Amino acid sequence: MAKGDSAALFFFFTFLMMISYSHGLQSSQVQTLMRIRRLLNSPSVLSSWNDSTDFCNIEPAPSVTVVCYEGAITQLHIIGKDGSPALPRNFSIGSFFTTLVKLPSLKVISLVSLGLWGPLPAKISRFSSLEILNMSSNFLYGVIPPEIWSLRNLQTLILDNNMIRGHIPDWVSALPVLAVLSLKNNSLSGPMPNSLRTLENLRVLDLSDNRFTGDVPDFSSLTNLQVLKLAGNFFGPLFPALGKKLVTLELRNNRFSSAVPSEISSFYQLQRLDISMNRFVGPFPSSLLSLPSIHYLNISGNKLSGMLFENISCNGELEFVDLSANLLSGSLPACLLSDSKSKVVRYSRNCLETAVQNQHPHWFCQNQALAVGIANHNKRKSQTNNKVVVLLSTLGGITGMIVLVSLLILLVRRRMNMRRMIKRPPRTLIAENLSTGIPPKLLSDARYISQSMKLGGLGLPAYRTFSLEELEEATSNFDTYSFMGEGSHGQMYKGTLSDGSLVAIRCLKLKQKHTTQNFLPHIELISKLRHQHLVSALGHCFECYLDDSSVSRIFIIFEYVPNGTLRSSISGGVSGQILSWAQRISAATGIAKGIQFLHAGIVPGIYANDLKITNILLDQHRVAKISSYNLPVLTENMRNEILQDRTGVPLNVSKDKFANRRTKQDDKTDLYDFGVILLELITGRLIMLQDDVDEVKGQLYGSITVDESAQRSPVDPAVLANCSDQSLKTVAQICIRCLSEEPSERPSIEDVLWNMQFAAQVQETWKGDSHSSDGSPESPYRNTKLQLTIQQR
Repeated sequence: MAKGDSAALFFFFTFLMMISYSHGLQSSQVQTLMRIRRLLNSPSVLSSWNDSTDFCNIEPAPSVTVVCYEGAITQLHIIGKDGSPALPRNFSIGSFFTTLVKLPSLKVISLVSLGLWGPLPAKISRFSSLEILNMSSNFLYGVIPPEIWSLRNLQTLILDNNMIRGHIPDWVSALPVLAVLSLKNNSLSGPMPNSLRTLENLRVLDLSDNRFTGDVPDFSSLTNLQVLKLAGNFFGPLFPALGKKLVTLELRNNRFSSAVPSEISSFYQLQRLDISMNRFVGPFPSSLLSLPSIHYLNISGNKLSGMLFENISCNGELEFVDLSANLLSGSLPACLLSDSKSKVVRYSRNCLETAVQNQHPHWFCQNQALAVGIANHNKRKSQTNNKVVVLLSTLGGITGMIVLVSLLILLVRRRMNMRRMIKRPPRTLIAENLSTGIPPKLLSDARYISQSMKLGGLGLPAYRTFSLEELEEATSNFDTYSFMGEGSHGQMYKGTLSDGSLVAIRCLKLKQKHTTQNFLPHIELISKLRHQHLVSALGHCFECYLDDSSVSRIFIIFEYVPNGTLRSSISGGVSGQILSWAQRISAATGIAKGIQFLHAGIVPGIYANDLKITNILLDQHRVAKISSYNLPVLTENMRNEILQDRTGVPLNVSKDKFANRRTKQDDKTDLYDFGVILLELITGRLIMLQDDVDEVKGQLYGSITVDESAQRSPVDPAVLANCSDQSLKTVAQICIRCLSEEPSERPSIEDVLWNMQFAAQVQETWKGDSHSSDGSPESPYRNTKLQLTIQQR
């Protein structure tokens, strides 16, 4: 072979090796992306992906973009369709991230509207170069993992429209270059950490539509902050201290009740300002209308006062102005009167000198402004003669009305139970007294078993409506120390009423607008749901928006059950004493009675109650009470139409299906959940997943069908030490029947009750004859082969 041919052949093989090496590197990347596609259930936006796709050279698209640098993928953008359902039940976010971390060079991860569900894994910390993380519009839940603090290069964190709960931790200050933090529309709560003040690079902060409370930290040092959105929380009462470079400020629908500081008139870059639906008082800074950059201004639903004049100037670029539902008087500025279809101007429910948009009389705003001043500055003395004259005139008018009002009170005393509205800016408190009887509509829809009602309601005060002031006083204005927890049905607070009684207060913030009339049938139903084995409601409170009287929040006040959960009592409980077998039977019997009441004590029955051992509470007498039953007013507000099945896996359920959940086997769902509780009572184990149920059920079945020597008993040793053989066998048998995969094979609640009561009687009889000749307790399953027979009535 010629020398030239040899050289050519060498270069040819070298070239092939280079191709092979590059191809191998690209192949690993391709396989990782293809596995990501499979784990995402092959969404339509990835339909063009296949093993031969050249991912580093495909044309970027709004829904899918892959960016490569030096043979490694550095950016991955996958945007699904809006409203994408949750991924199937076999999806594992842990497995998904195990695959994703095989792309360690990723600097940008954008996975939006893909149906991802589960807690954000700690493996996110492996992306040491990550700069942008956007996982909005999925079904992520749990808390934000602390491992994110190690991502020192993280500049943007967006987790909008998920179900994340908990607080924003102080470690957020460990992200030195963080510029965008957006967590809107989740279930985050608590105060905003002061550590946010140290994020010098922060440009966008969006915490809208959560459950944050307290004052906003002093952000005046954040000179780069341009967008601050805090709408739909419980911030307040003070207007936040802010830097002057803000472009967007949204404080809508909170609890701010201070004056609007004059400094805001110097926010020359401000384009959008929304402070509506709060309780702001004092003069309205009319100079806001002429800010050089302002395009959108909304101050509606407050108690801002002051005189407007026709010659006030406005920014010519104003597109939206809403001054409605305040205490403004004078003349509407001429600059707001425009025939332009592109400009929206609203100013109704003020006291302006105009015949349009429903204005109050002039005196209304004066009196209301005076009342606001008295309420916010207790015992403040008048400083001008005009205020004295107005006050004396008002008092004189009130005195003149006292006699007439006294006479009217005598005439209407018998009608004091009629609905009354207590206005409270910007929301009002609606307190309607429930009728003492059952309305005709409910009589036609539901027949209550009156005797069960009477027996179940013993020992509880009459159901009533509460005022918001009562609840704020009971919880020290919903202080964090009174906070007990939260879930899909809102936040729970512990409160002490004026008579010293303890209550549990559930606060439900509504996502959609409804009138109080929409909820009255539900409230009427709740007031009747009283039973010894239910955590019963003592009353309710509606808080409403001032502008349209729609309900913003519902408070349901429950009896407080002090002795912890049934789960904790198996492992020691509040008192440190583990429940005996007899006490466990008693608790299980109480749960069964509560289920029977929910199913048959009212027609139509209440089903699918998501029964869990952690939702069963014990009172001071160790009486078991169900705390998680399916109140319609709560379930109708579950956002994203996500339900939790008994394994904790989210399921997509349509509104129609959710609204018509009653089927022939609805009661069998509660029977299965009851079986899981029995399984935990027998074994003492905490059972979280469906696989655990199947495994422990199989062990229990095996232990009652073979000798103890053949299979290790799964029964809790604390139970084995003090229980009757026959009693344990009876409970184990009914437990296994409740856990039947086929709903039709599960027993009725009446059958369950009979067996539980039989087991209790056997256990009681056994107490006097429970020791063997050597004085040691008889152990069930000892040298005994138990037959799987069913105790029938």
